[in-house]
Amino acid sequence: MAIDILTHLPDHVVAEAKSLDAADPLAAYRELFVLPDDVVAYLDGNSLGRPLRTTRRRLAEFVDDEWGERLIRAWDESWMELPLRLGDRIGRVALGAAAGQTTVADSTTVLLYKLTRAAVAARPGRTRIVADTENFPTDRYVVQGIAAELGMTIDWIEPSPATGVTPDEVREKVSDDTALVLLSHIAYKSAFIADLPAITRVAHDAGALVLWDLCHSVGLVPIELDAAGADLAVGCTYKYLNGGPGAPAFGYVAKALQDSLVQPISGWMGHAEPFTMGPSYTPASGMRRFISGTPPILGMLPMQDMLDIVAQAGIEAIREKSIRLTEFVADVADEVFAPLGVTVASPRDPAMRGGHVTLEHEAMESAIAQLWQRGVIPDFRRPRGLRAGMSPLSTSFVEVATALAHLHEILTDPS
Repeated sequence: MAIDILTHLPDHVVAEAKSLDAADPLAAYRELFVLPDDVVAYLDGNSLGRPLRTTRRRLAEFVDDEWGERLIRAWDESWMELPLRLGDRIGRVALGAAAGQTTVADSTTVLLYKLTRAAVAARPGRTRIVADTENFPTDRYVVQGIAAELGMTIDWIEPSPATGVTPDEVREKVSDDTALVLLSHIAYKSAFIADLPAITRVAHDAGALVLWDLCHSVGLVPIELDAAGADLAVGCTYKYLNGGPGAPAFGYVAKALQDSLVQPISGWMGHAEPFTMGPSYTPASGMRRFISGTPPILGMLPMQDMLDIVAQAGIEAIREKSIRLTEFVADVADEVFAPLGVTVASPRDPAMRGGHVTLEHEAMESAIAQLWQRGVIPDFRRPRGLRAGMSPLSTSFVEVATALAHLHEILTDPS
């Protein structure tokens, strides 16, 4: 008879996981997701969320009905407005944004380019951009490309890898020559939550705009863009909004800025009168001007059901469970893994920690390869980090305990 893997954890840890599941007010939501038998534990919801069971039905119905029956008529009937309508739903459910400020359009990278380029152009005479060395590669690469294109200078913040960018660090870098500050709300390595309102105020005091990358926070933590006076934001929809691989991103532009920003990819769908097919470009009013090409309608389907679920569960309750999940991992790491040389490379204060915990050890890269073979799926962040990313609506505490038990067995008996 196979030995229960959970015996690799202390009895009280296993009992705690079961107790937390029994008391979890969001536990029933887990059954709404596709849960294949060969995935023992999924700790990568902060990279790609599980699909909902209803996504199968929604996609099939779309092929048979909207696409199959309505064909090109569906553009006039609903598809033309879907990027704006869905953007407003994301804004209402997850961003604290009033209607008319969010649209679903391109990939995160393309939207980062469009809004970064538009922002620096809206601050003529300013030649500097503030960014940080620990940000996700795409953010850094986009800024570097635009700086090279325009002859601008990047003032790099070098934050602690275990935490993230602070208001004081931004204050030291901004000046009356800063056009834009580009930062992530939650650090992709450590899960540190930046102080979005305070940093926004610091940038505004210097006359700069701020572009926030919300990829690791949308659908996970409460975000109040309007209340914070935010300027611009971009986020993906395939993590905690479960839009699926390659799902389009969203862009937020504060209403006060919309008419003054000129985005650099002047596609026909962003035209004031797209079907006139005129000889020159006139940007549409509002958020439509930030759309370029034909919207990816198919890519917008899966997230619609997830937005319903997020609204029903409530972002505050989702955040509360996220804190309990990450606290459970950190506590087990202290008790069980610290004697093995494992360290926690995420903030200890739950108010400053997002939805994942990074555990570091010299053997993590090989350990994760073995975990994947067992159907336990975290991800690896160089040089020595395992990211345990828990999506609150689809992750149980026993699932997390099971993953940690497998990791313990591998680290204590690599053979």
